[in-house]
Amino acid sequence: MDKFEIEGGYPLRGTVNISGAKNAVLPLMAASILFEKPFTLLNVPDVQDVYTLAELLDVLGVKAERLEKGKWRIDPSRITSTRAPYEIVKKMRASIYVLGPLLVREGKAEVSLPGGCAFGPRPVDLHIKGLKALGAELNICHGYICGELKAPHGAEIIFDKKSVGATAHIMMAASLIPEKTRLINVAQEPEVVQLGEFLKASGAEISGLGTDVIEIVGKEHLSPPDGYSVIPDRIEAGTYAVAAYLTGGDVKIDNCIPEHFRNVIDKLKLAGAKVEEGETFIRVTPESDFIKPVNIITAPFPGFPTDMQAQFMSLMTVAKGTSVIKEGIYPDRFKHAFELNRLGADIIVEDGTAVVNGVEKLYGAPVMATDLRASAALVLGGLIAEGKTIVDRIYHLDRGYDSFEIKLQALGAHIKRVKS
Repeated sequence: MDKFEIEGGYPLRGTVNISGAKNAVLPLMAASILFEKPFTLLNVPDVQDVYTLAELLDVLGVKAERLEKGKWRIDPSRITSTRAPYEIVKKMRASIYVLGPLLVREGKAEVSLPGGCAFGPRPVDLHIKGLKALGAELNICHGYICGELKAPHGAEIIFDKKSVGATAHIMMAASLIPEKTRLINVAQEPEVVQLGEFLKASGAEISGLGTDVIEIVGKEHLSPPDGYSVIPDRIEAGTYAVAAYLTGGDVKIDNCIPEHFRNVIDKLKLAGAKVEEGETFIRVTPESDFIKPVNIITAPFPGFPTDMQAQFMSLMTVAKGTSVIKEGIYPDRFKHAFELNRLGADIIVEDGTAVVNGVEKLYGAPVMATDLRASAALVLGGLIAEGKTIVDRIYHLDRGYDSFEIKLQALGAHIKRVKS
């Protein structure tokens, strides 16, 4: 099992290029089941979740092949199985995305209940509710979601809460049903918008992307665009932006879309960072002599992203004052706080809220990653901690960050991957 060894105290300097968005490419890959002809995806990140989904697609008969770094060829012309096994699905929650496309293309599916990061319950009830509204008959059988879709039809579906996964999933399924489907209270994240644009380019009629209501008129056959490029990863960009300011560095973050993580940029400025912006880059340097405390509440886009909560907490551990971080999406997503305390942070967690009392400095210690973004937060803590920090279980981080330690090394961080 790999781990990171980090020697803290070195400011990051230079330029880092942001990879394609993990949370955008996974639904694009799952949507391949809707098609019957091969296509290529560009700017695909080299992260474990991509390889896991490719493995799952292969089991179903969809051939997903990495041609070169960033470029994948996907051939969905022949579905050979409609069963997504537990052994693969347990590794990643996004595996649930194959359920709807299998139902609308093949009329049946068996998909194991999903796994993924362990930070509290994230049920798939909204996914099931949406698919049932489209005509699916679904049951839980021996740990699998088993279903048939004999008479698909359009529907008006009101989501009880905004869900990126459910919005993307039902939008995929509805795109192969030649009737109108109306989705209300949908997610507005850039990754959802990109999926919608991809499905539009494939022939579906979709309106309302980026708003609260999406309307889809599906087609009997869809034809994917070839050479479709994945948007830059806004969470990766935000992570490096926080790392730059946290270490007192000077980092240009290239190949990003600032509007996709506007709330993170604004909070960094409030914390005392100077952020210069262009259309496809930002540059982060200190403007204040110290890190200022900032309160945040995570919320659906365009609010502060839950996937940046842990990294921002690392920043607030050494702010001059007290910050309050309220988790409005996943109230149990605070396991990293207890590991940051091992580095000398002063964080109190109660009822979905973390009170972070800034300390003068952090100190190196062994810590353990518990999920993807927690991993990044612990690495950030290690970058400023006095002495050596060991971050264990970084397989979580490999799920969603492309060449993380290599990019950090290029910026001057003293970090290396070692085998246990």
